Amino acid sequence: MTLWRRPGLWIPLILVFLWGLLILVSGLDSMREVTFTLMMFATLAASLNILLGYTGYVSFGHIVFFGLGGYTGFYLLSQRGWPLSLAAVSGGLLSAAVAGLLGLAVLRLRGAYFALATIGINEAARAFISNFSPFGGATGLFVNFSYYQSYGGAGRALWLTFISLWLTILLVTVVSYGVKHSRFGLGLMAIREDEDAALVMGVKAPQAKTIAFVISAFFPGIVGTLYFFKNGNVEPGDAFQLHMSIETLVMIMLGGQGTVSGPLLGAVTYQGLRGYLLTSPLFKSLHLAIAGLVLLLIVLFLPAGAIGWLRQRFQGLRRFLE
Repeated sequence: MTLWRRPGLWIPLILVFLWGLLILVSGLDSMREVTFTLMMFATLAASLNILLGYTGYVSFGHIVFFGLGGYTGFYLLSQRGWPLSLAAVSGGLLSAAVAGLLGLAVLRLRGAYFALATIGINEAARAFISNFSPFGGATGLFVNFSYYQSYGGAGRALWLTFISLWLTILLVTVVSYGVKHSRFGLGLMAIREDEDAALVMGVKAPQAKTIAFVISAFFPGIVGTLYFFKNGNVEPGDAFQLHMSIETLVMIMLGGQGTVSGPLLGAVTYQGLRGYLLTSPLFKSLHLAIAGLVLLLIVLFLPAGAIGWLRQRFQGLRRFLE
């Protein structure tokens, strides 16, 4: 029980809770939309960190689960009339199931081979969905504006989506902390440091990596459903954008891989920088190149990320920054 009382968990939880509460109290649509984007990427980064941060496996295909889960949830919403909460959870479960099947194969690969395989999975998923007629093929799926009347109108539906995402980011923070401080998490970190040595010490690496892959895939499926429900349509090009996976990696590295609050901090910081670049006449076409440069600088000069650097530099902060 003492473990769950540590400030390293409660500080990010309280900050995220107050962040969402501030948006609800303000009632401002503009603040809600900006915060939705920040929370969406923070959730994606925190979920990918369960795989990347704890096992060291770099995945460029994390957005696959965002797309597959989003398509599944949106299909259940628009074509089957399921409620948002049930459709979102179903999207997450579908993504987790796919991750379990994929993990049995691709997680036998290591290093660059695994990273390249995840890129291939993303392209294969996009090609499959583009030709899958129940999901609308290349044109995707959409709903009429009148669809939102069952949620009290489009305005209330947008607030419902925001609240759902707010709860999701709180949940992924708790799960990330729980995994990190569990016996299972210690096995994952042993794999990250030296997988062969971990195997010798009795860690069941294939099973542990697959479970981490499944957990990390669940949350993007929920986020994808919420995102496409908010937009009112889903298309293959929007659901499987490789650059979103790359940007998510940058966020994790910026904040600190293997930490609980690092991906959240990295997502907010990077999205703030990206927002500035996209509105700058000089840099608006170069934001992806700058993201690559930022990643290179982090790897060279700040490999532990912002949270990792603070934990190393100031020992007293270790109990407050997980």
